[in-house]
Amino acid sequence: MRRPNILLLYTDQQRWDALGINGNPDIQTPHLDQLAREGVNFDHYFVQNPVCMPSRLSFLTGQYPSTLGVTQMGVPVPEDIVALPHLLRNYGYHSANIGKLHFLPHANRDHRQPHPAYGFDHLEISDEPGPYPDAYRAWVAAKAPEELDHISLGLPPMGATWQNALGIKDGIQHPEERFPKKALPFTGRSDLTHTAFVAEQTIDYIERQQDGPFCCISGFYSPHSPWVAPREFIDRYDPDTLRVPTFPPELDARRGPNHYSDEELRRARVGYYAMVSEVDHHVGRILARLDQLGLAEDTIVAFTSDHGEWLGEHLKYGKGYPGHDCVTRVPLILRWPKHINAPGRTESGLLEAVDIVPTLLESAGIQIPSHLQGHSLYAALAGREKAGKDCAITEMHGWKTLRSEQYRYVVEANGREQLYDLDTDPIAYRDLCNDAKYATILATMRHKLISHQLMGERPRPKTWPY
Repeated sequence: MRRPNILLLYTDQQRWDALGINGNPDIQTPHLDQLAREGVNFDHYFVQNPVCMPSRLSFLTGQYPSTLGVTQMGVPVPEDIVALPHLLRNYGYHSANIGKLHFLPHANRDHRQPHPAYGFDHLEISDEPGPYPDAYRAWVAAKAPEELDHISLGLPPMGATWQNALGIKDGIQHPEERFPKKALPFTGRSDLTHTAFVAEQTIDYIERQQDGPFCCISGFYSPHSPWVAPREFIDRYDPDTLRVPTFPPELDARRGPNHYSDEELRRARVGYYAMVSEVDHHVGRILARLDQLGLAEDTIVAFTSDHGEWLGEHLKYGKGYPGHDCVTRVPLILRWPKHINAPGRTESGLLEAVDIVPTLLESAGIQIPSHLQGHSLYAALAGREKAGKDCAITEMHGWKTLRSEQYRYVVEANGREQLYDLDTDPIAYRDLCNDAKYATILATMRHKLISHQLMGERPRPKTWPY
C-alpha cells in the first residue's frame, strides 16, 4: 500500500472558537474554513495540559502528561522518548519539525547548538520569534540581514535573566514590552515574520520529498502573545465592531477604564485575530503548493493547537489553571481526500489530543502500540462510527479537570473541588460544588475521573507469569 503523507499544522495558544467555521463571525479564516469544508471539523477537542511543553509532548506521544511524568513547564523531554517520528520511521517515513517544537526549555540554552533529534530527520527549531540565534534568525540573516533588529517579539523574562547571569550580549534590539494588551504592527518586512518562516520552510521541505512518505510538523508560534502581526492583517479588523464577552455582576464590578474595559478587550482581539489571520494566509499558501505538486490526495492534513487563551474571559489573559474551555478546547480539522466520508461535516463528540497519534498510525496502516492511551478516529473519518468519548481530561501539577458533555469538574491535590454546568453557564463562572442539587452530579464526575485514570494506566508489560 502507498502510505499517506502527514502534514500537521500546529499553532500555539489558539482557542477553539478562533475560527470562522466554529461560529465566530468576527474572525477572518477563509483558508482554514475551506479546509474544514473539505475534511472533518471536530469542535469538542481537548488538550491534555493547558501549557505548551507538556501539551506538545502529550500530543506527539499519544500519552497523558501524568504517564510521561511531565505535567508542568521547564522539564526537558528525555531524548529517548518515543514520539510520532519513531513510530513512523520503520515504515519509510521521513519526518521534519519546522518552527516551534518546545521539547526543551528555551530561555537557558544556546540555540546555536544542535537540537536533540527526538526521532526527526529534519529540524529547523525556533520556539520563539526572534530573541535567540536559532533557525528563524539564521533564515532572516540569510535573506535580509538588515532586518534582524526588526524580527524579535521580545526577550522572555527568564531569557533575559539567563543572559544577564552569563554576560551574554547578542547585539539584537528586543522590544521592552512583553505583553501589551493590544495589536502591535510587525516592524520588519511581512515576508520575514516567524509565521512566514514556518510556511516557506514547510513548502521547501515538501517540495524536496519525492522518495516515500513524509511527516511534517509546522510549528507556528501565533497567536501566542505578544500580539504582533503585519499591518495588513491588523487592518482587517475594526475594533469598534468586535464583540466582547459578558461577565457576571461580581466580575463586571471589578472592571474599569484601565482594567478589562470593553476598549481593552477589543484591542486585544484585534491583535489575536490578526495573528490567526496571518496563519490562515500562510496555511493557504502551503495547501495551494500541495495541490500544485499533486500531493493533496495522498496527504493527511491536520490543523490544531497546543492550548487556548482566556482572552479576557474570567478577567484573565494567557492560559493555565483551572483549564476552562477557552484554554483546553482547541480547533481540530482533519482532511484526507477520498478517505473521508461526507466531507464538510462537524463532529461534536468529546475527543482528546492523545487520540491523534493512534489516528495517524491506523490511517497509515501501522499497528498501534499498546502503550498509547488515545483512541483512533480512523473509523469516524470513514463514517463507520461517531467520534467521541464520555469525557476528556486535562491535568497539570497539583490539579486535574474532567470535561463531560455537560459538566466540568476540577480537583486539586489539597482536595478542593469545583463543578460547572456548561449548559446553563458555558463560560464556567458559577461553581456548583457546594450546591446540594448537584451532589449526585458531583459524585458522578468523581467516579468518571477515577475510572478515566484506571482505564489510562499503562503498567510495564510482563514477559512471563513470574
